[in-house]
Amino acid sequence: MTVRATPPMQDDPAVTIFQKGAAGRRAFLCPAAGVPERDPLELLPQVLRRSSPARLPEVSEPELVRHYVRISRRNFDLDSGFYPLGSCTMKHNPRLHERVAALPGHARLHPLQDPSRAQGALELMWNLERALGEIAGLPHVSLQPSAGSHGELAGVLLTRAYHESRGEQRHKVLTPDTAHGTNPATVTMAGYDVVKVGTNAEGGVDVDDLRAKIDEDVACLMLTNPNTLGVFDPNIEEIAELVHSVGATLYYDGANLNAVMGKSRPGDMGFDIVHYNLHKSFTQPHGGGGPGAGPIAVSDRIEPFVPRPVITRTETPDGPLFDLDDDRPQSIGKLRGFQGNYGVFVRSYAYIRSLGAEGLRDASETAVLNANYLLARLRDLCGDDLPLAFGERCMHEFVLSATPLKKETGVKTLDLAKRLLDHGYHPPTVYFPLLVDEALLIEPTETETKETLDGFAEALAAIVREAKEDPTLAQNAPYSTPVRRLDEATAAKRPVIRQAL
Repeated sequence: MTVRATPPMQDDPAVTIFQKGAAGRRAFLCPAAGVPERDPLELLPQVLRRSSPARLPEVSEPELVRHYVRISRRNFDLDSGFYPLGSCTMKHNPRLHERVAALPGHARLHPLQDPSRAQGALELMWNLERALGEIAGLPHVSLQPSAGSHGELAGVLLTRAYHESRGEQRHKVLTPDTAHGTNPATVTMAGYDVVKVGTNAEGGVDVDDLRAKIDEDVACLMLTNPNTLGVFDPNIEEIAELVHSVGATLYYDGANLNAVMGKSRPGDMGFDIVHYNLHKSFTQPHGGGGPGAGPIAVSDRIEPFVPRPVITRTETPDGPLFDLDDDRPQSIGKLRGFQGNYGVFVRSYAYIRSLGAEGLRDASETAVLNANYLLARLRDLCGDDLPLAFGERCMHEFVLSATPLKKETGVKTLDLAKRLLDHGYHPPTVYFPLLVDEALLIEPTETETKETLDGFAEALAAIVREAKEDPTLAQNAPYSTPVRRLDEATAAKRPVIRQAL
């Protein structure tokens, strides 16, 4: 059995910061304040005073640093290994962008700063809107949504506002059965009924099924192109024509935009609304639950309803003046307290400016090339056991099915994913999209080398060979991680979220 060597820090027993240190230890002593002292009891009303001291850990600075570094090394991250998480575009985040975002003028900007004293920030945001609009082929952009799912909600609310402005009350939103799970959730949150549209044998939208379900009660069709199967739909113009023929809007989920930047534009395909994932296509880091950004771009007919305030640019004798315009009577209103997560905008703008139009196009071309190369290698090494679910070639990602391997050995997709951890690779997305049995959704992105892709393909092929000799090795994996396989159902139903003191 080949098992990846366990790093020494992962052999350490897991302890919390409360279990370290001793009374009286500390990491830092504040210097004297240099102002007259006041009794804290005079400054705090009785109702706000503690009845006992806060139960905080008492540790030295070296202990503190070592503890959190040790914890960080127990996690898998993009800086330490390949992360082929399909549909999430886990590409490298250039460190230059982190340095730019940390410049004092960016990092210390207060969200309540008066626009007259935040001209540089507003100019950057204005320019980012123009760049994103050009990439999508739609002229109007709002940076306000804070995530892809937030951008989806904005798009559906914009659709509702558009129809209501025309005196229409529509009740249905169409979503393909390959849609991201957030699509139907967003539709329900916005008060619409979800209607599923089927997939044809080539992996695209079943146009006959769409034609049967499209009517004047449909408010919108939500889809992405290429879709979650890694297929670019050749019928997209016909789909757009069908949707617009009943007065509905066409919404583009931007999760897969990394496949087409500079090559094709959703606006040119006929989409009315697009959301971007700045943490996917434009290198804002994932992780930690945020911050994120899911800007939206819209066509002229949707523009009156975009979130307010909007950034304006006025030419003056002294140069351009930027401001925030709240006078938007048809706007759906604010989606958040301020204009968005500004540091995310800085990183994404730096990425766009550093690559330029040709660089963005090259990124997409390389992402598609890498995906097809990895697909070809896996087809050669284990294609009979992990066949491609749809089509012959792919865009930036592809879906394999482990059904043949499961039937022969009993080894499931989940087992493959867990065993990959022992080889030093983060697993791809598993069991999604739902219409593919035993699915593995793999996206290598453009930032990985040929050697990395070869290593991943060979590791997956080795696991397949191993499964045929001894299925229990994969079924009991992983072996080299800080914890073994967890009971995920119990963890979700009965989470332990408090530290016992």
